[in-house]
Amino acid sequence: MKKTIIISPADSVGVALVSLKKGETVEGITLLEDIEKGHKFALRDIKCGEQVIKYGEVIGRAGADIAAGSHVHSHNMSTNLSGTLEYSYNKKQAAPAGEAQQEKRPSGNLKSRTVSVYERKNGEIGIRNELWVIPTVGCVNAQARRIAEEFLRKHGALPGIDGVFAYTHPYGCSQIGEDHERTRQILQRMAKHPNCGGALVLGLGCENNRMDVFQETLGDYDETRTRFLVAQDVEDEIAAGVALIEELYEAAKDDVRTTKDISCLKVGLKCGGSDGLSGITANPLVGRFSDYIAGAGGTTVLTEVPEMFGAEQLLMDRAKDEATFGKIVKLINNFKEYYQKHDQPVYENPSPGNKAGGITTLEDKSLGCTQKSGSGEVCDVLFDGDALTAHGLNLLNGPGNDMVAVTNLAAAGCHIVLFTTGRGTPFGGFVPTIKISTNSDLAKRKQNWIDFDAGGIAAGESFEDKLEELIDLVVATANGKQTVNERTGARDIAIFKTGVTL
Repeated sequence: MKKTIIISPADSVGVALVSLKKGETVEGITLLEDIEKGHKFALRDIKCGEQVIKYGEVIGRAGADIAAGSHVHSHNMSTNLSGTLEYSYNKKQAAPAGEAQQEKRPSGNLKSRTVSVYERKNGEIGIRNELWVIPTVGCVNAQARRIAEEFLRKHGALPGIDGVFAYTHPYGCSQIGEDHERTRQILQRMAKHPNCGGALVLGLGCENNRMDVFQETLGDYDETRTRFLVAQDVEDEIAAGVALIEELYEAAKDDVRTTKDISCLKVGLKCGGSDGLSGITANPLVGRFSDYIAGAGGTTVLTEVPEMFGAEQLLMDRAKDEATFGKIVKLINNFKEYYQKHDQPVYENPSPGNKAGGITTLEDKSLGCTQKSGSGEVCDVLFDGDALTAHGLNLLNGPGNDMVAVTNLAAAGCHIVLFTTGRGTPFGGFVPTIKISTNSDLAKRKQNWIDFDAGGIAAGESFEDKLEELIDLVVATANGKQTVNERTGARDIAIFKTGVTL
């Protein structure tokens, strides 16, 4: 088994794939300190102020002289990043959305993969046929849960659908401006999401997320699959809600799956609880998956804008045209200005857990994070309120927070999210959330959290073989196989809040 890896020949640091002891000789160097798994060590002497190189890119600068074989981390290096920047359009050769890096694909019948999905009235496809109770305001969270529970208690087994779920949240009232609009838009997108076979939108009656405005601004929707209930308008909102869910069940229970090409899938890309192996195993594996789906004519979406800082130029250089480049610049600088508006440091990242796992600076984290984007063109950039229209790789506005980011990805139209993690997390969104571990120890220890183990790549398994396995899992999930978060009931939403509460 390999003990270390040098990601690029230009690197001045190596990464430990297993925990190493002082005095061991690796990469021709005698270690001067213990090096934990996922952490970096100097491949040569690095002078104070010198740039530190990993992934063939700068990840920060040395804050002291660092001898070859020494641990390289936050005690002796720091970020180079500060403030907003000006960028230039410098398009580099990236694989077009329909021709994503053929040489990276394994041999086999990848292009002809099909999935078994639900085709909705508007032509969109869903991979689940669920009934959802969606509160317009947090005041009726308990009622939303009780409606779902009472319906299930009354009916027991429900052939023809994949479950009944209430998605609660604390917002919908005392919000103004962007927060109010964002809350309404997220909930409206949920009500029309193709994984939802029927939605009951439940309001209180006095909130500022008013039901009449919600309906008026909902746009085109399937009236046979959507019901609205204002709790203050009825004597018993639980009984009324159960009756409406029964109507939705009758409309949805006879839906059947139909065979479609895998290109119909829209897949979100996310990481959380990252470690020093994230950019070496799971994230580049997901990047290869993104290239594969884009090459097949499908769609992937990368978010976590603050975790693009330090690697944004690499994404800009892959923009399909100058207009898309301009959108990426806006995406990056708008988020930096959001931090500055609140008098917060733009580069207050990585998290303590990231650092414990071996990630030192935001450049280090971002260069690993953006591995999930693969190598294809960036076809479009989505801001608040935008829906997916472009096939290929898209970028989506939003923070790195796991629950907010997955909610944003699903609201933008993703059917499923691939979520890589080195530290582990049990959560899931309102679409199936496949958790991919960066290391095998996590996958073995947390089988009640993790769906897929990418850690074997560090032990010598090929990306090609693991990609085949990952595609198989995505196809099975699209066909109805439950993810761990679905089996354990970890289904949550979180809505991004930036303003004041009245």
